[in-house]
Amino acid sequence: MIAMTTTIAKNVSRKYIILLTIFRVFRSVSAGMINIAFPYLVLTKLNLGSLMLGLMYTSATVATAIFGLAFGFMTDIYGRKETLFIVSLMLPLSSLLIFLYSNNLIVLFIAAMIGGYSATGSLAGGGIGGAAQPIQNALIVDLTSPEQRTYYFSLLTFIAGITSAFGSLIAKIFTIDEIFLIATLFSIISVIVILPIKTNNVKGKISKLESKIIIGKFTLTGILNGFTQGLITPFLIPFFIIVYNIPKSEMSTYQFISGIIGSFALLLAPRLERYFGFVKSIAITRGLGAILTVIMPLIRILPVSLTIFFIMPALRIAALPVQQSAMTEMVSQDEVGRALGINQVARLAASSSGTTLTGYMFDLSEIELPFYIYGVIMGINIYLYFKFFGKGNRVRYGPGGI
Repeated sequence: MIAMTTTIAKNVSRKYIILLTIFRVFRSVSAGMINIAFPYLVLTKLNLGSLMLGLMYTSATVATAIFGLAFGFMTDIYGRKETLFIVSLMLPLSSLLIFLYSNNLIVLFIAAMIGGYSATGSLAGGGIGGAAQPIQNALIVDLTSPEQRTYYFSLLTFIAGITSAFGSLIAKIFTIDEIFLIATLFSIISVIVILPIKTNNVKGKISKLESKIIIGKFTLTGILNGFTQGLITPFLIPFFIIVYNIPKSEMSTYQFISGIIGSFALLLAPRLERYFGFVKSIAITRGLGAILTVIMPLIRILPVSLTIFFIMPALRIAALPVQQSAMTEMVSQDEVGRALGINQVARLAASSSGTTLTGYMFDLSEIELPFYIYGVIMGINIYLYFKFFGKGNRVRYGPGGI
């Protein structure tokens, strides 16, 4: 009887994970299309300039941080599924606003803030629609065992990355207006998909936070990580627009290739965790990425820049599922949503300042400087990972790997 009950529970969890995966697929396709269309809308169709684009990204990043924190608290107190349903409505609303009022500057800012058009990379990193990410991760925690968690974090993020890359690729065959209409329809479908999901919510007390020391350590590293992400990630596509004058059709293909490589890199996360552990996985992947970031503006040869563009995001996110899994295991289970929300608000708040700084530097034609700052800050961040978590560097040899 116990074995039968366990089997039924596993089947139900698997069904809900499949629904959550479909939810991510449709949102990621929408995000991939918007990721291409939005900077071209601002820079080429409306000719508003890189500073204005940076301000829009900044406002969107700040809004995503605030929403992520608020919904992170809601998911622990009121329920995972209910909160996810509310936040998932924001993406189709944002793309619909741009489809209807793309020439209105105020509407562009509002839509960017609602949809989280922060261009900080993947949804997992708080990019387009990323306010829903802490809640999705909390759902994964509910539906999986600790041994499986890194596997599912990497698998679902991989699928989201792949579909986002395809969204970037197919964006080249549509006009900007058509892209925002299609993104609206796809993201509405994603909302419908999650309706059957049910979870046994572990509800916490809003006045109680036992894991505050661990959360504080992840928050500080998240601040530095977010600042570096804001410096570079939103401006990789503008870098090629400004330096190489790459048209939208070509950039869509390059973004697709970068997205595919980054997505497959996520599948390495369980192996990284088993062989190197949490801290060394972060140090190796992001350290190599920092070196490439510093090289990128120095060697302005298109094939070299493209090679770095293809590889650098993959190195940045390869160990992300290991980090997510480590955080969810170190904090109390009834505080997971808040821990993820606090981490995201810290990371995205810092990212917004990095984005504003780079937008200003790009506007002054100081294109190289943000890349150099990235390398220095990332070095400091890696040092803090060793200082905070080095003694407990976890190397997992159990099941759940790929």
